[in-house]
Amino acid sequence: MLDKLESILEHFAELDQRLAEVGQDYQLAAELSKERSDLEPIVMLAREYKDNLTKTDETRELIELSEGELLDLAKMELEELLARKDELEALLKSKLVPKDPRDDRNVIVEIRAGTGGDEAGLFVSDLLRMYLKYAELHHYKTEILSANETGIGGYKEVTFTIKGKGAYSRFKFESGVHRVQRVPETESQGRIHTSTVTVAVLAEVDDIEIDIPDSDIEIDVFKSAGAGGQNVQKNMTAVRIHHKPTGIIVACQDERSQLQNKTRAMSVLKARLYEMEEEKRQSELDATRRSQIGTGERSEKIRTYNYPQSRVTDHRINVSSYNMAGVMDGYELDTFIEELQHAEEAERLANFESNGK
Repeated sequence: MLDKLESILEHFAELDQRLAEVGQDYQLAAELSKERSDLEPIVMLAREYKDNLTKTDETRELIELSEGELLDLAKMELEELLARKDELEALLKSKLVPKDPRDDRNVIVEIRAGTGGDEAGLFVSDLLRMYLKYAELHHYKTEILSANETGIGGYKEVTFTIKGKGAYSRFKFESGVHRVQRVPETESQGRIHTSTVTVAVLAEVDDIEIDIPDSDIEIDVFKSAGAGGQNVQKNMTAVRIHHKPTGIIVACQDERSQLQNKTRAMSVLKARLYEMEEEKRQSELDATRRSQIGTGERSEKIRTYNYPQSRVTDHRINVSSYNMAGVMDGYELDTFIEELQHAEEAERLANFESNGK
């Protein structure tokens, strides 16, 4: 770790030197200042850590040469230095561990009904409400891109964006199969039904990151429609894009114009392609990577919502909340998300230490 810290300290000194010589190139000055600002917290820790190591060595030498009251004081100081050394090492490792480069991005969320028929579609609506409320609590902006309603208050599928710094760092843990166990409102005999919903969370990407040749896509336009085929618009504003190399199909119909819907649909397509490439890269680097959503079968689940017991359980971290209303209103969702963030950080730290970096 010391070699890595020395490299960072050297680079920080180089940044200071370049800033002193930058002159009137304000764009370069801004770039260098930002990089320096990003590095400064770890540089402060690194300097304290090096100073701690020096004082620890000096104190050990003093202990060998001391006796009586001076020896007792030196031993006390050594204990304090070693305790602080452990704290600094933990802080430095957390700073040095590579973060997910997508964490600060906006996200596109897709929710689809799996097994369970109408009940699954109703739970899509419940999850949509939960995520919109959670986003509001964290001051993120949301916008519905596309929705395929069932006509009874549910959705076959719905796609929406969440915009705000760090959105992906929180919502990425929602990717997977969500299982609900409850008595449907239409069930006269009060039997508990089990249904599933799949959620995909995609990091929004810039145009320069994904290049899609025109020859790779087919674009169809059609009339936008509301629930149950009602409120059909006269204009052909809805857009469907078929990406031929992967077979991905994206549709968007909630914007007012065909051009706006095409732009939105392309944004979703690029996010999906980016996610595919990122998953491929992660699978090559890390065999224990987080898996993406499956087929929607009941066995492939990340979280279960048991309404009769008012219990929500996340199976990845084995954590349960008995505040069903709080979870579905969004404010209790951090019970799971923060634990998942801690687990991810611990795994990254373990990989960092095992690789000896």
